Parts: sequence; C-alpha cells; structure tokens
Amino acid sequence: MAESMVSKLLADVPVPRMFRARQDFPRTAIPPERIRDEVFRELDRPEINARLLPGKRIAITAGSRGIRNVAQITKAVVDYVRSRGAEPFLVPAMGSHGGATAEGQREVLASYGITEGSMGCKILASMDTVRVGTSSRGKAVYMDRYAYESDGIIVSCRIKPHNAFRGPVESGVCKMLTVGLGKQQGASIVHSDGMNHMAENIPTMAEVVLSTGRVIAAIPCLENAYDETMKIESILPEDILRREPELLKEAFRNMPSLLVGEGDVLVVDEIGKNYSGSGVDPNITGTFSTPYASGGIRVQHSAFLDLSEESHGNGLGVGLCTAITSRLYNKLDFEKMYPNCITSRVVKSIQIPFVLPTDKEALQLCLRMCVGVDPAFARVVRIPNSLHVDRIMLSEAYYQDVLAGRYPGLSALDEPAELEFDPEGTLLTPIHVHAGS
Repeated sequence: MAESMVSKLLADVPVPRMFRARQDFPRTAIPPERIRDEVFRELDRPEINARLLPGKRIAITAGSRGIRNVAQITKAVVDYVRSRGAEPFLVPAMGSHGGATAEGQREVLASYGITEGSMGCKILASMDTVRVGTSSRGKAVYMDRYAYESDGIIVSCRIKPHNAFRGPVESGVCKMLTVGLGKQQGASIVHSDGMNHMAENIPTMAEVVLSTGRVIAAIPCLENAYDETMKIESILPEDILRREPELLKEAFRNMPSLLVGEGDVLVVDEIGKNYSGSGVDPNITGTFSTPYASGGIRVQHSAFLDLSEESHGNGLGVGLCTAITSRLYNKLDFEKMYPNCITSRVVKSIQIPFVLPTDKEALQLCLRMCVGVDPAFARVVRIPNSLHVDRIMLSEAYYQDVLAGRYPGLSALDEPAELEFDPEGTLLTPIHVHAGS
C-alpha cells in the first residue's frame, strides 16, 4: 500500500528523548480496610438513625464517576442501612450517562463492581422522573421516580472540582441531587442556560430537592492526589449547602498537578469516563471544553492515544485534543457519547480531531504543529491518564532543570532515552518500569 501523504509529512519529525519522573504530593489517606468503619461511624448519628427505621425503604445513590473504593463505600452504606433494620436499594444517579438508558446505567455500575450480587440489594434503574418543584430561577426540578417513592435518600458521591465551570459547589452532593437524580430530563434542565450558569442552577435546584424532605443524609468522599480515599464525611440535609463549599475548597487543595506547569506537547496514554467526566480532567491537562473554568498545564498541542474499557465506548473528551489514534477512534460509540453532549450542550468535547494511524504519528503531528519549537528539543509531558500522575515522563528539555530542583516535588528516575515504538508505530516504552520504580 502506498504511503499516505500525511505519513510522508510526518516521517522526518524527530521525537525527543524522554525520561521517567516522580511527582510527590501530600498523602493523607484512609486505608481500604478502614473504609467500612469510617462509613459506619459517619452514619451512626442520632439525626440520621431517627429516619432509618425498621422496614423503611432507603434509596442510596450510585454515580458514574470512577471514584476510588466506590464499591466498598457503597456496600458499607448498604450494610449500615440494613443494620438499622431498614431496606436499602441502589439508584443509578448519573443523569444522561450510560447512553441515557436504564440498562446502560446498570452497565456502568457493573463496571465498578456494583451489582445486585456484590451489594446484596436491589438496583432499581429507570429513566422515569417525578417533578418535585420549581427553583428560584424558574427551573423545573425532577427526581428519579424510585428515589422519590422511597422513604428516604442517602446521597453517596465524591466532591471535587468540575471540569467546565467554577462556583461554590461544583461536582458533589448538589450536583448528584440535581443532575444525577434528575436523570436525562433533569440534567438537561440544569445545563439549559449553559455552563456559565451551572453555578447558579445547581444550588438553587438542590434547594428544591432538599425541601422535599426525602434526603436523609449525604456521605461524600474526598480523594488525595494519588487517587486514594482521603476523607469520608456525613452531612445532614440542612447543612449540605453550607458544608459542601467548604469540602470543595479542601478538594482543590489536595488535587494533583503537572508540576512543570507548561510545555509544548502533552501525551495522554488513555482517556475515559473512569478518569473524568470529560475523559481527562482538564484541571490537570488544561484541556477545558468551556471558557468558564481554567487551570492545569499549558501546552500548544495534545495527543490522546487510547480509550479505557470502563468507558464502554463513551469517548467524551476526544474533541479536547489535537490528535487521537485510529485505535481510540475505532472504540468510540456515538450512541453513548452524543446523549451526554445533547444534555450538557457542550459540543467541543465530541468534535473529532486529527485521527492518526499510530501512536508515533499522533505524537509527531503534535510536534509538527507546534509554533516556534524545534521538535527535537520540544518540551513533552506524557501521563498514563489524568487521574494517576505521580509517575510521568518528560522530554530531555526538562532534564537539567529537574536535576537542579527547579520544580519542588519533581524528581528524575532515570536518564533521557529514545522512546521505543514497534514496527506499526505503537508506543512500547512504559511509564512505570516496575512497582518500586
């Protein structure tokens, strides 16, 4: 087969030598074996127990984000509710995720180890909702029918910065109440004014949900920079709107980052919904889908090489980079992707960038497209995904500065060397050499 013109244009683009590096961050964490005890301790409050009466049917939310230890946390909540004599069941609270179908949302939960068998209770999945009121901004507020018809709701979730807007509450309890439990219909209304008004719609619509009296408690978790459970805290419904902003600030303080701050090219080995709602967390990668949030590393171009199995074809976020590989493109399921964007009204996340046949050409394209940079000396940052960035690779242009201690918390693990590709152009050099590296 004749070589394509694109391959010819990229064939001579040099790939800079790279070295492995370690990033060190503060590391407070709850050992996995203590999670059950932490959940029980947090829920064992008189104000909560008063509503966990024998025989009462209690809905427990389970979301679509890749939360560390999510199956353990969820099972602990289920077990605590049952220990009080109440009847727990799980409700998928994930808006339009899972292709906006009940079966798709069950599939997402199963990929996290959350099934009726593993949890020991029913999972009642439906896209049916009940209108529960109107917000102060005139927005209709909806709730999952099964949750609404329960005797009480416990909101299990994670609090963290959002990937497309800023506000006193972002991803967390209030978003779970309005977007997650709102299913596709409610999520669409929350997003109806655009991402620049999410910070107003979410809390005002959450107020309506809380006014129904059905929420017994929230039990959010926070994670540290190593994707480990750092904190689990129960919140009474009357305290949610006060406490969540405080926990969001704590989540911001414990986020990881790419310590070099800026570069020319970013390479992400794998994207996926299990890493971030937008495939990669732009708070790390700088690849935001809207102008209403900012942060992360600053680079000219980025390449995404693969899509995680846990995403089930939902490659939301492909539009946030310069180039993807054919391998990633061939895994995309647009029926899973499009409902997200139709609901959120954010188009950029699904726009298709350059599609290159190999890892090597995707990287070479990004190097070739950089302005004012000699590709051989480009500043390249490579990460496995946006959730695990304690071990990364950096190009030789950073090496002397890292050795000189210019970036506190960043250290070199080896010397610059050529990246290895197989004859088909697949990147073979691992970021992690072995567990102790």
